[in-house]
Amino acid sequence: VLFLQIVHILNMTSAKIVSFLLHPEESLHSLQNRIEFETGISTGNQELLLETGICLDPRKPASQCVIDGVRGWDSYMVYLFDKSKTVYDGPFASRSLSDCVNYIVQDSKIQLPIPQLRKVWAEAVHYVIGLKEDYSRLFQGQRAAMLSLLRYNANLIKMKNNMVSASQQLKAKLEFFHQSIRLDLERYSDQMAYGISSEKMLKAWKEMEEKASQCAQAEDIGYLDEQIMALHTEIVELQKSPYARRQGEVMESLEQRAIDLYKQLKARPPDHAYSDSTDMVKIIVQTVQSQDRVLKELFGHLSKLLGCKQKIIDLLPEIEVALNNIKEADNSVMQMQGKRQREIWHLLKIACTQSSSRSLVSPSLEGPASTPAATWHPQGSSGNAAPHPLSSLAAPEDGESFADVIRENVNYLELFSSILQEVRQEQSSMMVS
Repeated sequence: VLFLQIVHILNMTSAKIVSFLLHPEESLHSLQNRIEFETGISTGNQELLLETGICLDPRKPASQCVIDGVRGWDSYMVYLFDKSKTVYDGPFASRSLSDCVNYIVQDSKIQLPIPQLRKVWAEAVHYVIGLKEDYSRLFQGQRAAMLSLLRYNANLIKMKNNMVSASQQLKAKLEFFHQSIRLDLERYSDQMAYGISSEKMLKAWKEMEEKASQCAQAEDIGYLDEQIMALHTEIVELQKSPYARRQGEVMESLEQRAIDLYKQLKARPPDHAYSDSTDMVKIIVQTVQSQDRVLKELFGHLSKLLGCKQKIIDLLPEIEVALNNIKEADNSVMQMQGKRQREIWHLLKIACTQSSSRSLVSPSLEGPASTPAATWHPQGSSGNAAPHPLSSLAAPEDGESFADVIRENVNYLELFSSILQEVRQEQSSMMVS
């Protein structure tokens, strides 16, 4: 018996406790099936929370419900919520009266002997204490719901910060992209008349500018930010609400009064005297009324907590979508920026090759004219002395330099032809891209 593990489940939708004996190595899913059979809440709609607001992990065994601690495992409670409901409005029936307590409640003036009255009042005190403990457990369930809400809110804040940061980065990149592409278009227009032009590339750049303007829609997260801020305000108000704090002071004082009455009765000698139960019945009625009031306030506050939590659950996918849109727009802007920069460097390469080709062509064309050519002077021409017939040929040094010039010009011609062919290929490839 000492090694048995029992889990107590407080159903917050009905304010009733159900207990289960855990089987060795039983899975949480198996326990949830048993809970569904007892409570009617499907496994998909079950939310099981510990006192700390932590949801039970479906990957771990059901024994995670039982916590070994100073208080003892039998004093811990697991709180069951129905995900399909956000409003818990009862009716929540109070615990039933025993026959003898119901007897004095029906007629508080009935006279009973002191020994019998002691037994009846002892059960009455137990009933009053039970009402107070029922409220305490339900309040702990509400507190677990609040802690769970704060965990969801912390996750929401983290995702919101990521979204805002990504949106600001996208905004900065878009501003830089727009400024740089405008400058590129201006400079391109200035050099079109005497430089390089490509209508297809110009059209692609203008399409990039339009696409960047469309990407700006992804950075608009104002509507989500407003909803998140409104939720934060609502959660803060719920935390400040007096219903978020324990409201059982009246019930505790009534409990103490019932105990004091019982002690006074117990101190009386067990003679043949009789007495009625008017004072004890008043305490019972006041305790029931007080419990009804505080439970109404508690479940009203709990419904607001669950409503806020559902709003967060609904917002999280929207934030995920917004984050994905921002990332896609960011990648698109970076790709367009990279593509345009590659095209600019491609234009620069073409301009450099054209400039170098012109510089190579000009000396090759002027070289033969400036180079002293070999001349032939016929005999009988004017001069001091008639040259030797072979003297009309260039000297050996001049002949060698002339051959070098010819070879150099041939090399320049081949280089120029290859450069022109390369430029034509690059221009055609750029037009196609």
